[in-house]
Amino acid sequence: MTRYGLIGFPLTHSFSQRYFTEKFNREGIPDSRYDLFEMADVTASLPELLQTPGLRGLNVTIPHKQAVFPYLDRLDASAEKVGAVNVIRLEADGSRTGYNSDYYGFRQSLEDWIMTLNRPVAGLHALVLGTGGASKAVLAALQDLNVSYQIVSRTKSDMTVTYEEVGSLINDHQLIINCSPVGTYPHIDEAPALPYEQLTAKHLLYDLVYNPAETRFMKRGLEQGAAVHNGLRMLELQAEKAWSIWQE
Repeated sequence: MTRYGLIGFPLTHSFSQRYFTEKFNREGIPDSRYDLFEMADVTASLPELLQTPGLRGLNVTIPHKQAVFPYLDRLDASAEKVGAVNVIRLEADGSRTGYNSDYYGFRQSLEDWIMTLNRPVAGLHALVLGTGGASKAVLAALQDLNVSYQIVSRTKSDMTVTYEEVGSLINDHQLIINCSPVGTYPHIDEAPALPYEQLTAKHLLYDLVYNPAETRFMKRGLEQGAAVHNGLRMLELQAEKAWSIWQE
């Protein structure tokens, strides 16, 4: 039996197990299973998991996208570029390589979405909400697309502004990307603290959250005429990229 799985905490609403189980059935991939390995602390749980017979690959989600670094033997260029790992490949010699497929999933889904809107990517200015592992992949993709950005966080630093300061930036930043978990099920009535009344039809709201399919962040954008997009397509793209990595 070839084993795959996802590590993170919590995992109660993960899409990955259903996605890969359906993929195995649909494509006739034999003797394979995908499990959820919920762990609050990788130090206590990951070393034993990595010794699981037949384990070929793992996905990594919050809050472990950087915490897994000490358990890897090498980083692929994608993980080095982003500074976070969301895919681990267990090599035939027992070594472990970290990759990042979030970068690919976000970049491709963003380009595809904006193309359907007949809007150019070039010249966009973005507000990136959140500073976690997912935001690192988003920032790397924006850099490669030549999209300038400002990071928004709950605490101010040399690299970030606070949510209280966003009001003066909304008009000049057409693309707003929620990389935080705010609004994820079951907290569906929550949304990042933005001055939504300042949004217009020229704004593009991309929410990495995919459950619910239409978040409060997206709904408030729609009320102002903005275009919105959730994170499901990004997840599908990054999952297929992970599969290709495991099959190399």
